[in-house]
Amino acid sequence: MIFRNRPLMRLGAAALLASGAFTALGAPAQAAGTETDLELKVAGTRVAANAEGKVAFVKVTNLGKNTPSELAVRIDVSKVDFEKVAVVPFDDCEPEGDKAPKAFTCYATEEGLPGPGETVDLPLLVFKFDVKGTYQAPLSFKLISKDDTNPANDTATATLELSDQSGPDLAVIADDVKQAAKIVDGNPVYSGDLHPGGQSALTYVVANQGDQATAGLKITVKLPKGVTPAEAEKDCEYSADKSTFTCTYADFGLIPLDQDTNDNDKLYSAYGFYHVFNVGSDVKPGALTGGLVSVEPIGTVPSIARAKPASQLPTNVEGMQAPDVDNSDNSDGYAVIVTAKGGSGGGEGGLPVTGAKAGLIGGVGAAVLAAGGAMFLVARRRRVVLVAPGDEKPTA
Repeated sequence: MIFRNRPLMRLGAAALLASGAFTALGAPAQAAGTETDLELKVAGTRVAANAEGKVAFVKVTNLGKNTPSELAVRIDVSKVDFEKVAVVPFDDCEPEGDKAPKAFTCYATEEGLPGPGETVDLPLLVFKFDVKGTYQAPLSFKLISKDDTNPANDTATATLELSDQSGPDLAVIADDVKQAAKIVDGNPVYSGDLHPGGQSALTYVVANQGDQATAGLKITVKLPKGVTPAEAEKDCEYSADKSTFTCTYADFGLIPLDQDTNDNDKLYSAYGFYHVFNVGSDVKPGALTGGLVSVEPIGTVPSIARAKPASQLPTNVEGMQAPDVDNSDNSDGYAVIVTAKGGSGGGEGGLPVTGAKAGLIGGVGAAVLAAGGAMFLVARRRRVVLVAPGDEKPTA
């Protein structure tokens, strides 16, 4: 607990933006017979040369058929030099160690326990102190649950790397879809269960955690089996069976998060997207898995002064893909949860974009800009909606 007095804890305001899926206290037990297969993965632990920090993610996916009664993740940071860099969970987790943390144990709340097919994210704040040159440190992660039936996918390792590479560092955060949705005033609003034959919307956020702006974005969306786009969108190309589509936004430039200090300059460090889809009427209730959102940068812009994107490229000019500093967080999977008709209902109407995860990337932008003093904005255009991290709350 001494760690809470270190300089990093001045960033505590940013931690309030986290999802609240994990806590320092154990989750209450649920009903028996909850054996399932939980899988742990880690993404986003490489930091661009001149970026002050970023957020990485520990992802726990439920590959089984039951919801676990308990879940914890232990993060070993004993090899990290906290005089140079901090690696701290966004959620309120239990630290080990005196002068500097050696490990953190994070317990899922009851709301944070992933149902079949669902994924819960534990965000990690990576924040540089005084680092010259490059730096690496090993990290290890362990999933703890009495209900887990497959220990083979319960551990993961990653290398915390402060690199000497400059460039954009895109991250995508996609939410599981758990409710039906309809479009109200240009935004998706979630309410009630999603049934076979129903309609909802996939929502996700793309943010630039690097040290250079990107001139545009290329986004590829894979839909789960049984889900099809509700309509064709401009700038998107669709596979023959409509299961995959790729959208190229040559004029959607993103500046780095820690350079996004002016709310009125129309330069953005993150965008929120949504795509409306239909669920087939013959789909069986349950989790429709296999959904994936992937993003690539198109071109780089080394300075903010040049970051305003062209509205349209000339016909003889083609955007080129830029190297991404850390492509481990360029994709995020999602599931669509379909409920049989006559169920208990899916709750009240929700916020228009992504729920809990949307605030996480914005939170690190606030952190590296002095304890939550700045928030990112995203462009309000067709298929792109406004995100303010402090306003995001879970919708299910």
